[in-house]
Amino acid sequence: MSLIPSFFGNRRSNNVFDPFSLDVWDALKDFPVSTQSPETSAFVDARIDWRETPEAHVFKADVPGLKKEEVKVEVEDDRVLQISGERNVEKEDKNDTWHRVERSSGKFMRRFRLPENVKMDQVKASMENGVLTVTVPKMEVKKPDVKAIDVSG
Repeated sequence: MSLIPSFFGNRRSNNVFDPFSLDVWDALKDFPVSTQSPETSAFVDARIDWRETPEAHVFKADVPGLKKEEVKVEVEDDRVLQISGERNVEKEDKNDTWHRVERSSGKFMRRFRLPENVKMDQVKASMENGVLTVTVPKMEVKKPDVKAIDVSG
């Protein structure tokens, strides 16, 4: 039995509340007010995974149909990683009849504050099969020097 009321959505099969889940109840979803600008509304939900390994922080973003020239990866001095891009609208031919338009176009931007243990000057990005991978190496954790002290007595 779930301890969370049904208004949070029952999309998950195990009915366990996960505070980090993407299934978040939106109290304003039925109101016609938009908090998104038209320029960023298409990709505002760009899906990005952030995984930490012992050596680096690895970000993977699904950007299907985009070329590497259409994606921008930037880092700021205060350890902020910014991933942005834009998918342009296809050219319309006045003789074409459109039956359905589901693919989105527009701009997207995501920003992530990185922890202090990263090497901001060694960030690498690559793109393959519509997946952007950004790797931010971590600084080696310096283990404290431990010196054994002889106990006299």
